[in-house]
Amino acid sequence: MSAACDVVFSLAQEADYQQALSICCYEDFGGVDYLNSFYHRWLEEPHRVVIIGRMGNRVVALESALVVDGGTTVLLQGLRVVSDLRGQGIGSAIQTHLFSFIRLRYPQATAVRLSRAAQPAAENYRLIAKEASDLKPFVTELRSKRPCHIAPVTVTQQQAEALLMTDHVISHLLPGQTLIANREPLQPVEANVEVLRRRKLTCIVDRENQPSAISLCSPRYSVTYRRDAMHFNFNIYGRDLDCVFAVFVAQLEKLLLLDLSGSYLIIFSYVEPTVWKGLREMCRNNKSNVSLFREYCEAVTLEMDF
Repeated sequence: MSAACDVVFSLAQEADYQQALSICCYEDFGGVDYLNSFYHRWLEEPHRVVIIGRMGNRVVALESALVVDGGTTVLLQGLRVVSDLRGQGIGSAIQTHLFSFIRLRYPQATAVRLSRAAQPAAENYRLIAKEASDLKPFVTELRSKRPCHIAPVTVTQQQAEALLMTDHVISHLLPGQTLIANREPLQPVEANVEVLRRRKLTCIVDRENQPSAISLCSPRYSVTYRRDAMHFNFNIYGRDLDCVFAVFVAQLEKLLLLDLSGSYLIIFSYVEPTVWKGLREMCRNNKSNVSLFREYCEAVTLEMDF
C-alpha cells in the first residue's frame, strides 16, 4: 500500500514551523532553501493556502499556492516531501488535496502555473547565478565596464507598477508576456498589482521612457545552511546586453547601501538566454573574491488547466 494513504492533510500553522523546515535536507536546494524566510509570511498572505501532510505526529510534506490574476490562476510553490518517503505518491496526494481546497474557495480558477528548474527548458525563463563574498571591489570593477551613455534610474513603486503594465514592456521585454519576479510568474494585469506591491521589489530601468532593460530585486532573505548568508534575486527583462549589464550593476550598487558587513552574499540573476554568456563574461573579475555560484542553467514556467 502507498505511504500516501497514511498521510493526513491540513492547513499549516505557526506551530508546524520547525517540523516544516526539517522536511528537506541540505542537498535538495544546495543550501539556499527559502522556506525558513517565507513560511511565516506565507501563513499571513492574502489568497495564499499552505497545506502540510502528517504521518502520525511527523510532518512529511508541504505545498503552498497563491491565487493570482484576479482569482483565475493558482501559482504553486514550495512542494516538499521528506527524503525517505519520496516516490510513494505523497507529492501527488498533497497537490490533489490542495487543489480540492482551492476549488471550494476559488471556483473561478482555471489555470495552474509554476516555475522550476529543468533542462532542457522553454525560452521564457532563464537563470544565471553569481556569488559575491566581497561586493564593493566587485561593483567597482563592474562599474568601470558599464557603458557611459547609459544612466540607470531607480523608479518608485508606483512608477514600476505603471511601467510593467505598458504595452511596450509586455510585448518587448517580458518573457512570454509573463511578469516573473522572484520565481512567481504573474500575468501583467491590474489584479496582480497588489501582489507585486507586497513583494517590495526594487525596480531599476535603463531609462524611464520605453526602457530596453528592467531589473527587479527582491528584498534580502536568509538561507538555512549558514547564519551569515543573505540571498537576493534579480529578475532582468531585456535583450540588449549593455542595458541589461547597466541595470545589473545598478542593482549591485543599491546593495552597497545596505548593512551587509560580514555577510555571505548569494545573488541569483534571471536573464534572457541570449544575453547570459555576454553578462557572464562582463562579470569576470580579477580584483575581488567573487565566483560563479552555478554554471548556466534554466528554469521553466509551466501552466496547465485547473
